[in-house]
Amino acid sequence: MRKHLKGFLINLQFFTAIPVHLELPMDKPHLKSAVQAFPLLGLLQGGIYAGLFYLLLEYTPFSDLAVAFLLWLISILLTGGIHLDGWMDASDGYFSYKDQQKRLQVMNDPRTGAFGVISVIVLLSSRFLFIYEIALNVHVNSYLMIAAIPLFSKSVMGLLLLTVKSAKKEGLGALFQSAATPKDLWTYLVYIIGFLVLMLLFDGGFYYVSILLVTAFVMLLFCRRKAMKWFGGITGDILGAAVEGTELFLWMTLWLLHYFVMA
Repeated sequence: MRKHLKGFLINLQFFTAIPVHLELPMDKPHLKSAVQAFPLLGLLQGGIYAGLFYLLLEYTPFSDLAVAFLLWLISILLTGGIHLDGWMDASDGYFSYKDQQKRLQVMNDPRTGAFGVISVIVLLSSRFLFIYEIALNVHVNSYLMIAAIPLFSKSVMGLLLLTVKSAKKEGLGALFQSAATPKDLWTYLVYIIGFLVLMLLFDGGFYYVSILLVTAFVMLLFCRRKAMKWFGGITGDILGAAVEGTELFLWMTLWLLHYFVMA
């Protein structure tokens, strides 16, 4: 149990801005526990987003625009921008239109190129639009689906890590991948199935969250294929880009559901 707790705390240190002032072991058993806890990390983030969204809408005098901005801002600050950095680096690498090795070299450049800046502007502005219009037409199941978004995106990150080869022998992605195996996939099934079962307690919750799950699965297949085609495998930056890309499409799916299904 202590090993799994330390694995979860490793995730907090690496993937969030939540302060964890502990010197945690970085050996294979603890890194393996960290990989197994990726969905749990996402569920924590989703719970924070959904809870904050509910409290701001129901118990503050803030306008829908202000509430949307605050949730949008928290979604950036809570992760410390680590996945956004991966999104920008992967965008620079892809839009260089070079071969796989040259793209990896572009991604390693500490400078951010024009395509990285443009892509993050598009990503963040789109997310803000989706959150704002969800706030305007919020549904009781909206909070459940918001909680599911980071859960599924972190699951996609973990599944890519466990099933796609590394494009580099060093880096954050290779570090975590060296400690885990595809056998650890069972933990993801436990988290996801458990969350879906919980959704059965809410009217319509299972149906709507299942739509998000299908969207996340499509994104997983897309990211697997393109990571191999464009970069020859995964890196820490590509995993971060996959998280941001998956979350963007999940937010978009939730936004569209409010227009055509939940209206």
